[in-house]
Amino acid sequence: MASEESSLRALESLMTEFFHSCTTNERKREIEELLNNFAQQMGAWRHCLYFLSNTQNEYVMMYSLTVFENLVNKMWLGVASQDKMEIRCCLPKLMLAQHKAMPFFIRNKLCKVIVDIGRQDWPMFYHDFFTNTLQLIQSPAMAPLGLVLLKTTSEELASPREDLSVARKDELRKLLLEQIPTVLGLLTGILETVWDKHSVTAATPPPSPTSGERGEKLLGSLLQGTQYSKLLSQPMPALDGDSEHLCSLALECLAHLFSWIPLSTNITPSLLASIFHFARFGCDLRVNGQLDRSRLGVLAMTCVNELVSKNCVPLEFEEYLLRMFQQTFFLLQRLTRENNAHTVKGRLQDLDESYVEKFTDFLRLFVSVHLRRIESNDQFPVVEFLALLFKYTFNQPTHEGYFACLDIWSIFLDYLTTKIKSRLADRDSVLNRYKDALVLLLTEVLNRIQFRYNQSQLEELDDETLDDDQQTEWQRYLRQSLEVVAKVMELLPSHAFSTLFPVLQEDLDVYLGLQQFIVTSRTCRRLNITAENDCRRLHCALRDLSSLLQAVGRLAEYFIGDVFAARFNDALAVVERLVDVTCYGSQISLYDLETAVPSVLKPDLIDVHAQSLAALQAYSHWLAQFYSEVQRQNQSRFISLVTSTMDATAPLITAKIPEKLLLSACHLMVSMATTVRPVFLVTLPAVRNVFNFIIENQTRRLPQEAHMLVCRALSNMLLLPWPNLPESEQQWQTRSSSHASLLAALTRHYCLLRSPANQPPRRLGLDDTKAMLHQTLPVLRDIVDSISAESTKSRQICYQSLQESVQVSLGLFPVFIHQPDVTDEMLSFFLTLFQGLRVQMGVPFTGQIIHTFLSMFTREQLAASILQEGSAGCRVVEKFLKILQVVVQEPGQAFKPFLPSILSLCMEQVYPILAERSSPDVKAEMFELLYQVLHHNWRYFFKTSVLASVQRGSAEDAMENEAQFSAAMQAFGQSFLQPDIHIFKQNLSYLESLNSKHKLYHRKLFRTSMLFHFINVLLQVLLHKSHDLLQEEIALAVYNMASVDFDAFYSAFMPEFLNGCHGVDSNQRTVLCRNFKLERDLPSFTQSVHRLVNDLRYYRLCNSSLPTGTVKL
Repeated sequence: MASEESSLRALESLMTEFFHSCTTNERKREIEELLNNFAQQMGAWRHCLYFLSNTQNEYVMMYSLTVFENLVNKMWLGVASQDKMEIRCCLPKLMLAQHKAMPFFIRNKLCKVIVDIGRQDWPMFYHDFFTNTLQLIQSPAMAPLGLVLLKTTSEELASPREDLSVARKDELRKLLLEQIPTVLGLLTGILETVWDKHSVTAATPPPSPTSGERGEKLLGSLLQGTQYSKLLSQPMPALDGDSEHLCSLALECLAHLFSWIPLSTNITPSLLASIFHFARFGCDLRVNGQLDRSRLGVLAMTCVNELVSKNCVPLEFEEYLLRMFQQTFFLLQRLTRENNAHTVKGRLQDLDESYVEKFTDFLRLFVSVHLRRIESNDQFPVVEFLALLFKYTFNQPTHEGYFACLDIWSIFLDYLTTKIKSRLADRDSVLNRYKDALVLLLTEVLNRIQFRYNQSQLEELDDETLDDDQQTEWQRYLRQSLEVVAKVMELLPSHAFSTLFPVLQEDLDVYLGLQQFIVTSRTCRRLNITAENDCRRLHCALRDLSSLLQAVGRLAEYFIGDVFAARFNDALAVVERLVDVTCYGSQISLYDLETAVPSVLKPDLIDVHAQSLAALQAYSHWLAQFYSEVQRQNQSRFISLVTSTMDATAPLITAKIPEKLLLSACHLMVSMATTVRPVFLVTLPAVRNVFNFIIENQTRRLPQEAHMLVCRALSNMLLLPWPNLPESEQQWQTRSSSHASLLAALTRHYCLLRSPANQPPRRLGLDDTKAMLHQTLPVLRDIVDSISAESTKSRQICYQSLQESVQVSLGLFPVFIHQPDVTDEMLSFFLTLFQGLRVQMGVPFTGQIIHTFLSMFTREQLAASILQEGSAGCRVVEKFLKILQVVVQEPGQAFKPFLPSILSLCMEQVYPILAERSSPDVKAEMFELLYQVLHHNWRYFFKTSVLASVQRGSAEDAMENEAQFSAAMQAFGQSFLQPDIHIFKQNLSYLESLNSKHKLYHRKLFRTSMLFHFINVLLQVLLHKSHDLLQEEIALAVYNMASVDFDAFYSAFMPEFLNGCHGVDSNQRTVLCRNFKLERDLPSFTQSVHRLVNDLRYYRLCNSSLPTGTVKL
């Protein structure tokens, strides 16, 4: 006794020292080692039992419980049965005796240890484990402790960790499910008893004088039957602290149970009614002097959401579901009720934020998962529900809450759109049912994005900081709002248009009226609006106009396609208005005005101008359809629109224009050239001016992005086929010489860099040469990229114009091979050429390029590049490998002679460098190259044609280049031993693809010398849990490999695999083999694989926990 006392004192002093701020790390390590050694002793638990009973030191208690936890979870198999019995008896006694005095986290840890014992021994050796818990719950004094044990049991036994066999996991789940009716009955009893006990003394309050008849009528339709009326009229009980704590624990238990038990009639109406009683705590404001009970409301809504999140609803539970929704909408009615003391928004603002979040979650789940079930039920008035949701949405106190509600409306609108598309016959009746709600929604969402209605809220939004999606808070707000507007437009096009267009007109009138306030002096042009109030109103009008222009642009897609003719007049009105606005903005150069508040009004004017151009760009597809409709008719209207558009755009393409406006103008020009493609575009004076500006200003250029866009537009005008015209009218000859002149001007200085081999160009310094490369090649790359999917003629002309630049680039490549930033740019250019123009380049020249690259990328050069991970050097190797991927995919025999060199480069030069390093990006490209070599050049390895294989049955494969094939397969196999999960996933999919397309797993070489190795590696990966996210993909691959020869898999591979598994004995191997059912269908096979992996890990854990020298029977 004395020795245990002294051990306890020593342990207390050690623990206090360990957690003291002055203790060094070295000393902490010593103490940790000492404590670990003590815990490993078989009899340590006896000391810990004494420590737990006799200490007040929390550190000592926690350490002692950790020793027990370790014993139960890792060493239990080796503990003598007498000791187990003693532990099962002593720990619950200790808990019952001391639970009130223990800190809650110690009590919870002790409960977990007891539950862990139950997980191992219930019901065989610990038959009263669950009955003890149920008895505690039924005892008023012990109920809180019983509920903690129940929740821990649900957490630990329903979905146990892997330290149990699959059979035991299934047994535990079955045992728990048998107890569910009893458990739910007890929990219902607790909630009902507390509610009834505290409701007796409360008096019924008088009805609210402001609730009005409409509210009562709405509730009447939502809540059929007397029980709901009773629920509505009942006052909220005033709970004491103990009752609140007890109900919180009961609701926490229910929430966890609902997360895994199936929906069934065990979840009774009285239980649901009790949960909804407590859900009311969240939607009633606190009365002064009462404790805040909203946590109960949050927990109750968590229970509701767990039930509603289940998509699989048994037929017998559907009525309960309807009842739940009726009760929840009673709560929604309460949340959105106005009275003299509170507005709806003020009410929501005063409620617990978590409660409002949970309620929004419920509404989202209801609309996304169950609306289709409930909508047709006469007892559930969906239109009235939407009215409540409308009030709830537009009274949200936070932006995040409003976003979440907009998401719910988006889900509803998607549901409605899908429903209408699948039921075209009664489209109008469905739409009429919801029409009023949709019109209201549209109007309110549009109001919410306008400063004239919502200035205070909109000014709170941040318009500077970018989030993960590269948008500001304001941009996100506007985008989400416009998505809802667009979805309503799809359902009610004429309504949406007639709502939006007049609002746009109002703000346009303000903008178009600014001309009269412009005062011109000798030095400047000024906007003569100076009064503070006028400036503020102008700021709001301009911001609103910018938003509405974006809205009009977003709706462009609803005027094209089948509805073009029906909605032509509306679209024409919009486009004509937009053309007028852009011309007006460019003519009077509002972006150039001096204003009274330059930091605010100048950006506003620039933004409106830019947005008007962007909105017009959105209608380019409509213009293209308009063009095709009037191709052989009177085109004057169309010509006028395009001419005015270019007159508005061209003056903005100079370096002096603010970048935002310049880029909008450039993008509009690209769309006119690429999407609309009018024959006359290139002849317009405004466009000729842009051509001249670009050709003559190669030294004083636009910013790089704008320059690239303009060059793309000009090139596309000359290269892209004109729509609806025969080949004979395309004027290719004239356009070809114009394109050659344009490219000659763009590359004039670049082509002067041509130099003798291996000498830097003399005319310019090295830095100037690099700058020239970085300026010119991206432009050329962009031009090629934009026509890569176009007709052969377009690509032919493009390559003719580029030929000289390509030759210069190839000549410069060896000069800059040691400068990765330049090589990166050059290879990007060549990659684009290979992807878009390889046919036009011809086989001899393409071969010359590949030969140059292969000779330049020596092993030393590759190693130097790859060693700088994440650098330009790595990117260079990636681009090089991408070019080779394009080459090996080319059909025909032209590039086949390069296959040996490419395979040699991969396997002998690149792979040995990568094998030792992570280099994920280069690895991904190298394995893709290997895959493309195998997939597109299968007959390089397997000469046999498919027909011959069929005729000869399973005859031998005629193989060539076997060594290279084996090396490639070995590289794939090695990649499965690496930690990089992305490479693993990619390569597994490559092997599966090669099997589905070329029967890889069935080939004799793979089948006889590789198949079992691959299955073995994949099973080991599952055992080590290193790539758990890919469990399903790995199991499918194992199935596909095993299915090549199931008999060999079961009779040869499985015994060999199990014999090679360390950490299990022969009996366990027999059990594992027996449990792996001889099934040949995928679901059963996959289940067996997962069972094998789980049980093998479990046996190893058990065996490692046995004391040394244990005899296993």
